[in-house]
Amino acid sequence: MNLSLSDIVPPLRWTAPSQVEPIASDPGLPDAWWQAIPLDRACAAVGIERVVSRLVDLTTACWGHLALGDILPLLRFTNPQESLQTPGPREAVQQLFADVIGRLLETEPAEEPSGAPVAPALPERPIPEIIDEVFARLDDRQRAIARDRLYAEQRVTLDELAQRFSVTRERIRQIERDLRDHVESWLTSPEAGPLTAHLTWLRGRLGSAVPADDLAAAVPWHRAELATLGIPTWRFLRTLLTGYDQVDGWLVAGGADELREKTRQLFADGPRPLGEAVSLVAQLGIREDVAERWLAAVPHLRVLEGHVVPWPRSVNDKAEAVLAVAGTALSPEEIQSRIGEDYSLVGIRNQLTADDRFLRLDRNKYGLRRWGGEEYLGIREMITREIERAGGEASVSTIVGSLTSRYEVSESSVRAYAGGPGFERTQRGWIRVAGQEQAEPYQPRRDVSMTRRCFRSRDGRWWHRVDVNPEHLRGSGSPLPTGFAAHLGMAPGGQLTASTPSGEVVISWHNQPTMGSIRPVLAGYNASEGDHVFLTVSDGGELLTRFLPAATPGLAALNRALHLIGYTAPVASEAEGLRLIGARIGLPEGAAREEIMARLRDRGDRDILNFLDS
Repeated sequence: MNLSLSDIVPPLRWTAPSQVEPIASDPGLPDAWWQAIPLDRACAAVGIERVVSRLVDLTTACWGHLALGDILPLLRFTNPQESLQTPGPREAVQQLFADVIGRLLETEPAEEPSGAPVAPALPERPIPEIIDEVFARLDDRQRAIARDRLYAEQRVTLDELAQRFSVTRERIRQIERDLRDHVESWLTSPEAGPLTAHLTWLRGRLGSAVPADDLAAAVPWHRAELATLGIPTWRFLRTLLTGYDQVDGWLVAGGADELREKTRQLFADGPRPLGEAVSLVAQLGIREDVAERWLAAVPHLRVLEGHVVPWPRSVNDKAEAVLAVAGTALSPEEIQSRIGEDYSLVGIRNQLTADDRFLRLDRNKYGLRRWGGEEYLGIREMITREIERAGGEASVSTIVGSLTSRYEVSESSVRAYAGGPGFERTQRGWIRVAGQEQAEPYQPRRDVSMTRRCFRSRDGRWWHRVDVNPEHLRGSGSPLPTGFAAHLGMAPGGQLTASTPSGEVVISWHNQPTMGSIRPVLAGYNASEGDHVFLTVSDGGELLTRFLPAATPGLAALNRALHLIGYTAPVASEAEGLRLIGARIGLPEGAAREEIMARLRDRGDRDILNFLDS
């Protein structure tokens, strides 16, 4: 005999060796004995009982989800009823396996059931030749219908075949039915025994999901051409694998949607290391050597940095998965890169700020709130926290040392905030939080709602529109409206440092509020003269920006006006457009056209007025 154990136990071929070796190894046998030596030699060395015991150990540990006939296909001939069951009590499985292997070795196992059929011999001829005999007795018309319709990759229509053979469509359909009945009847005959045994082995080899190409590659002769039909053997075998659906390049047993959902449920609690994930899906009958490809093919799952993670549609959920795998705080840029899809950096940054699942842990780093840790609130708030911890008064040098050692903030920024509004000096180098009378915000002559080019978004934030000019592109600073600077909490003589991914932007107020260069921000958007950038500063000290290219010349006047407030979606009427403009400039819902136009005139938004008047 030249059969190894892996020749008669298909799961041994697709289970990872690292999983088999600790269970099946035996001190009386060589390494990988289950495929390295013939079965009769293994049994002669340690005895049938020990070989069978190792096989039962593997069955219990690795293949408990499979039918016994899929583990040891020869059981389908010796014990057809039991072969359909999954493994039961160890003693019963041991007896069944010992019976098969004993018969195969032509020995007399203990308590052998009387009248059990003998295991079939290996086929004397190649299986493709056996299959060809089924079709050799057919006439040319029957073989053509089998080749071009029953087993074709691109099926010929009934009409084409009817015209070719000068018969009716119904006659072709009848011949097709007769051919199916002919093949099904032959499969129950003794002559088809080698093929049915191979199909049983093949189901165990394929598992519950496998790339469709694996069918052709399962054994070399699958690609051999059937002489009678001129098609590869695997294409004929595919029609006999009932219960398998071909979906998106996969052969899936029992329904693709159901198996995908079962796979997704394995990861409902969050990311799993890839090795653990492979073992989990193996419990669903998916071979370990194709498990990673299956996981990558299941919608709403993703293999990410050696982990399998749930991958829903929302960017918030994807950001949570990325952070969970990383296990450490990441910047919005790093999160965007690891998501690897078409999400804007501004959108990701806004979601990280708004979603309670995330916690800002540094100037430009976010983690998951469930990790714990101290929230980074911005330089001004962190200075206040340091003063409170020190008992109400603290040294500026101590504050600088504490914040710069824990966060990615510069010494100059901390000192600038410490010397600005909200803090007062108590003695040389020491500060405290300013009293209520000093801490009152500066009241400008015009508040932000009456300030030109300032617009309120739906979340209540006020944004200032910068119309990009050559000075901005060269890197020059630019003035800011007093009303907008006061809205940001500034006062004459103060300074505000806003952070961006490309560096810091300083806003200072001497004679008038002035913003430093935003050239790196514009370069990131590839902005040109005439484009627009809407900007504001978050509570945490971040410069938030929204880019809007210049309007196309052919745009309608109302849409040009809306473009200048940052609204680009179509509107149904002028009334709807005016309602949007009124809301953006701080008017209450239902403001009349005259009231909106008057507010725009008072603010000085002549560019918007010109489009509305036209």
